[in-house]
Amino acid sequence: MVFARPREAVAGARRVLAGDPAPLDASIAHQVIGLVERDFGDASAAVGRLLLAVRLARAAGSAEREADALAAYGVALIHVGRTRAGLARLDRAVHLARGAEAARVRFRRARVLWVLGRPAAALDDLRRALPVLRRAGDPIWTARALTLRALLRLAQGAAAGAADDLGLAERLFATTDQAHDVAVAVHNRGLVAFRAGDLPAALAHLDAAARAYRRLGTPAPDLTIDRCAVLLTAGLAREALDVAAAGVRELETLRGQATRKAELLLMAGRAALAAADPVTAGSLATAASRLFRAQRRDWWFLHSRLVLLQSRSFTPALMRQAAAVATRLEALDSPEAGPAHLLAGRAALALGRAAVADRHLAAAARERGRGAALSRVTGWLAEALRWEAAGDPRRTLEACRRGLDVLRRHQSSLGGSELRAQSTTRGAELAATALRTGLRAGGARRLLEWCERWRSIALAVPPARAGSDRGMRAELVRYRGVTARLAEAQTAGRAAPHLRRAQLALERRIRARSLQRPGDWGDFVQLRPVVPALLAALGPARLLELADIEGQVHVLECADGRVRRHPAGATAEVAAELEFARAALQRLAFGADRPRARATMAALDASGARLQELLLGGAATGLHGGPVVLVPPAWMHGLPWALLPALRPLAFCVAPSARAWLRSRSLQEPTTRDVVLVAGPGLAGGPLEVAAIAKLYEQPTVLDGPQATAAGTLEALDGSWLAHIAAHGTFRADSPLFSALHMHDGPLTVHDFERLRTAPYRLVLSSCDSARLAPSGADELLGLAAALLPLGTAAIIASVVPVDDEATADLMQTPHRGLRHGLTAAAALSAMRTEAAEDPLATATACAFTAIGAG
Repeated sequence: MVFARPREAVAGARRVLAGDPAPLDASIAHQVIGLVERDFGDASAAVGRLLLAVRLARAAGSAEREADALAAYGVALIHVGRTRAGLARLDRAVHLARGAEAARVRFRRARVLWVLGRPAAALDDLRRALPVLRRAGDPIWTARALTLRALLRLAQGAAAGAADDLGLAERLFATTDQAHDVAVAVHNRGLVAFRAGDLPAALAHLDAAARAYRRLGTPAPDLTIDRCAVLLTAGLAREALDVAAAGVRELETLRGQATRKAELLLMAGRAALAAADPVTAGSLATAASRLFRAQRRDWWFLHSRLVLLQSRSFTPALMRQAAAVATRLEALDSPEAGPAHLLAGRAALALGRAAVADRHLAAAARERGRGAALSRVTGWLAEALRWEAAGDPRRTLEACRRGLDVLRRHQSSLGGSELRAQSTTRGAELAATALRTGLRAGGARRLLEWCERWRSIALAVPPARAGSDRGMRAELVRYRGVTARLAEAQTAGRAAPHLRRAQLALERRIRARSLQRPGDWGDFVQLRPVVPALLAALGPARLLELADIEGQVHVLECADGRVRRHPAGATAEVAAELEFARAALQRLAFGADRPRARATMAALDASGARLQELLLGGAATGLHGGPVVLVPPAWMHGLPWALLPALRPLAFCVAPSARAWLRSRSLQEPTTRDVVLVAGPGLAGGPLEVAAIAKLYEQPTVLDGPQATAAGTLEALDGSWLAHIAAHGTFRADSPLFSALHMHDGPLTVHDFERLRTAPYRLVLSSCDSARLAPSGADELLGLAAALLPLGTAAIIASVVPVDDEATADLMQTPHRGLRHGLTAAAALSAMRTEAAEDPLATATACAFTAIGAG
C-alpha cells in the first residue's frame, strides 16, 4: 500500500506497532513508515526508522525480511548522501536474498546506480532481475523494472525501445492498484515525448502526472526536475528557475532526499544561466557540485562543474578546465560533452588560441547531425563559429542557415505562440553570427536576407488554431467571470483575496493549455529569398528594415529596385531616448503635463529629431512623400514612430518582418463590407465615439452596453471587413497573452482572439496602449497584433502608449472617413495627424497611434 495509498499504509503500520507486535511484523511496519518518509517526507528520519526495521528483521531470524529491509535502508542512506554506506548495504542485501526477493533487491540497486550516474551497472542489475521477476509472476516489480529500463534507454537515446518498455509497464500496472506507479507511468510518457522533441505533449503528460501526485498527496521532486528541463528547452528559463527554486524549498521543508535537492540545484543553475544571470547560476552550481561530490556522484558532479564554468568569464584556467570536463563527459557519452567542447572553443577564441579553438569547436560540431533538435542547433553554432574564426564567410553562413532551418522545423511542432517565440532564444547566437558575417562580407541584399531569415521566425508559420478547444473556451469564460467580480470588489474597496487566487489559478490553467497545443510538422516550409519579391511588391513605397548588430543600428533601405545600407546610432542611446518619449506622451495622456502641453510637445519634437538621427541615419533624407514600411527589431515596436519629423507627414506602417508585410499585403479583402463597432464599459466618450463613427457607414453592427460582451464581440468580429473597438485595455508585460480589452462581462484576452476562425481584415483599437507588443524570446513579439496578423488581419490601427480618451474620441472620425473612401490605414492615420497639427494634446494623441501590418 506504500505507493498505492501511502496515508492509509502509514496509519495501518502505526496500528500494528500500537499492538506490541512480534519482531517480524514490527520490522514490516517500521519499514512501511520509513519508506513513506524516505520517498515523500523526511529522508533523514527514514534512515533511523529503516535501520530499526533491519535490526528487528535480524532478531526475527528471517534472511528474506532482512534483505528487504537492508535494501530499503541502503537506498535511504544514498538519498541522504551516504553513498558508500548505502551501496554496501545493498550489496549485502543482494548476498542475503534469493529468487524473486533477490531480483527486487537488484532492481532497487539498479535504481540508485542510475541516480548516481552509473547507467552501465544499473542495466547489468536489470538484465539479471527482469527474467526472474517475470517468471515469478510479479506484475508490480516487473513493471517497475521495465520503467527503469525505459529511463535508461531514454538516456541512451533509444526512444523507441523506451516507449515499448513503458507501454508494457503501463499494461502491467493496469492490473494492479498501484496508483502512484500509474502516475509515474504518465510522468515517464512525458519524458519520452520530451526526448522525441514534442514539447506540448511532454507538458501535457507532466501536468497530468502532477494532478495524479496531488491526489495521492505525494511530493514529486523528480517531476519538478523534469518539468524544469522541459521549460528550459522551451526557452522559458525564468519560469524554470522559479519552479526549481520552489522545489528546493519544498524539499528543505520536508527534509527530503539530498540526492534530489542536488539535482534541483543543478537544474536551477542551468535555468539561471539561460536567464542571463551568471552570478546566480554560479552560486547554484557550486552548491550542487558540493552535494554531488559528497554523494560520490561523479557523473552529476561533472555536469554541475560545466554549469559553474559556463557562468564565468573566459580565462586560460577556464579554457583548460572546460577542456578537461569536455573530455570526461565525452568518455561518459554525456549529451553535455558538446556544450563543454563549445565552451572550451569559445574561451580559446577569446584568448587567441586558434588551433585549440578549432579542435574543440570541431568536436562540438559533431552534434549537428545527431540527437535532439536543439542539440543539433548547438552543433551548427559550433560549426559556424569555427568557420568564422577561419575567415570563411560562405561556410559560416551555410552553417548558420542549416542551424536556423533545424530550429524552424522544431518550432513547427509547437502550437502555442509563446512557445514558438521563446524557442528562438536557442538560435540567437546563430543569427548574431550570420548578421555579423553578412555585415563584414558586404552586400546589403545579403544582409537583408539574413535579417529576414531570422526576424519573426516564429510568425513565419501561422499558429495552431485554438477555436476547437472546448476546455480552453470554458476556462476563458470562467476567467472572465472571476476577473469581472474581482474588478467589482476592488472598485468597492474590497481586497477579495479568494477571487485573486482563483484568477491566478485560471491563468495558470489557461496558459498550460496554450503551451500544450500541438503544432503541425507539415507547417515547415523552406524559406525562399524574400528580396526579389519584396522589391517587386514595393512600387513607390520604401521599406526600412532596422537591424541591431553588435550594439549598432543599421538601416536597410529597399526602394527603386535596390537595397542600400545606412549606418545609424547606438542602440543604447535609442533605448534611453525611447524611454523619455514614452514617458512624456503618458504624462500628457494622464493630464500631468496639460498646463505646459506646448512645452512638452516641443520637448517631444526634439526627442523625435534625436530618435530619427539614431534610428534612420542617412535613410531619413530619402523619404519624399511616398509610403514607408518600417521593420524594426522586437524591442523597438513600442516606439511612437510618428514623433520622427521625416515620418510624421507620411503614410507609414510598421511590420514585424518584410515577410509579414508581404503576407498581409496579399490577403484578400472581404467581398462584403461588414463593419463592427464596439463600445466597452467605463470609457469616457466611448458610446459617443462609436455613435459618431456609425454615421459614416451603412448598417454597421454596433455593440455597446450589455451587448458588448466578449463572446458577442468575437462572433461579430469573425471575418468582418472593418472592426473598431473603443474599450479600456490592459497590457500585461509579465504575460502578454493575457493582455486584454475590457468588455461588459470581463476581459477579452489575446487567448480569446486566437480562437477566431478569420480575424477582421482591418481593426481599429482606439484606446489605451493596445498596439503594444512584448519582446519575447530572441527577437519575437507577443501581443494582440502578433496574434491577429498571422490569422488574417491585414492592418491594425492602435496606440503604442496610453492615450487621452476624449482627445481620441474627437480624432477618430478622420481615419474612418479615409478608410471608408479606400485609403490605407497608414494614409488614414497620416490624415489624422495633419488635422491634429494645431493642438499639442491632439498632436501627441495622434502620434501615439500607428498602423501595424500592410498599412
